[in-house]
Amino acid sequence: MTRRKKFKALLYTVIIVAVLGIIIYPKIKPLFAGNSSSPGMNPSQPRGPQALNVQGLVVTPRNLSEIINSTGTLMSDEETDLSFETSGRIVAILFEEGTHVRRGDLMAKINDRPLQAQLQRLQAQKRLIEEREFRQRSLLERDAISQEAYDQVVTELQVIEADIALMEARIAETELRAPFDGIVGLRRLSEGAYVNPNSPIARLVKNKPLKIEFSVPERYAGEISPGFPINFRVDGRNDTFSARVYAVDPKINVGTRTVMVRAMYPNTNEELKPGRFTGITLQLSETDNAIAIPTEAVIPEMEGEKVFVYRSGLAQQKYVTLGLRTESHVEITGGLEFGDTLLTSGVMQLRPNMPVSIYLFNDNGN
Repeated sequence: MTRRKKFKALLYTVIIVAVLGIIIYPKIKPLFAGNSSSPGMNPSQPRGPQALNVQGLVVTPRNLSEIINSTGTLMSDEETDLSFETSGRIVAILFEEGTHVRRGDLMAKINDRPLQAQLQRLQAQKRLIEEREFRQRSLLERDAISQEAYDQVVTELQVIEADIALMEARIAETELRAPFDGIVGLRRLSEGAYVNPNSPIARLVKNKPLKIEFSVPERYAGEISPGFPINFRVDGRNDTFSARVYAVDPKINVGTRTVMVRAMYPNTNEELKPGRFTGITLQLSETDNAIAIPTEAVIPEMEGEKVFVYRSGLAQQKYVTLGLRTESHVEITGGLEFGDTLLTSGVMQLRPNMPVSIYLFNDNGN
């Protein structure tokens, strides 16, 4: 057989195999397709929508509290820098740093010897004038002198008494006394230092009681008044402390739209120090038998807020009216009823009448 005849025979064989494949493949294709599909399913049969797995809860009555969380600062009840009212050289410091002092206690003293000398001279002059006034009064009673002469002596006595009072006031300025009960801080000057009214000697702080200063949004300004209770915490302690509001700023801060509030904590044992950061909680109102749902179950829309509930295996939407809010829950004042099954997860994927597979859980949050 020549080469040309071999090539023609091979070409005919390839053509015959291709034609047979075209004829046979449509008949055996379903057999291969059947191996990749689930048993009993018809590939040509349309599939229905799959149910979405979601979580839900049954709406039940609960107590709902409207709580505000804020931050604040502990402040001393009274605080001041101690300094003299006049200039001079310190001759004595009579307090120990970090100790308690009482109101009126002498804290420090500057040199007053020149003033004391002037006071003694004035007192001596006063004694002489008092004797003259006594003699002049006796003479006036016997009409031995005129009323004018006696009045002149009385005036001199009044002037010297005023000079003595002025000198005693100047001497008092050389004494530094505690203006209130408190704890004296670290000393800044030593004996022998020359001071003036701008030279602070130490700081006096009254830690019992303490003030707590914080702010609340302007919408709550009308609900907080003197006597309102608050709770606060400080870093490093597990205790929760209680205090009461004693003053509310009459003006709202236009920059922050908040109102400043101050509360008073007794701090009987002086366990807290001023300047500390505090976390503050205020409970404004409490509602019994409320419908409160997790905040994440509410979907805001242009028409209003809506939720999805479970009905016979399907998700149904309901528009609701909102009331009080807490950190995790919101009150529903309209649109839901006790006993409704609320869908709480996958809410952004839900559509009306979508099949759902629900898993119920208990909501024990506040």
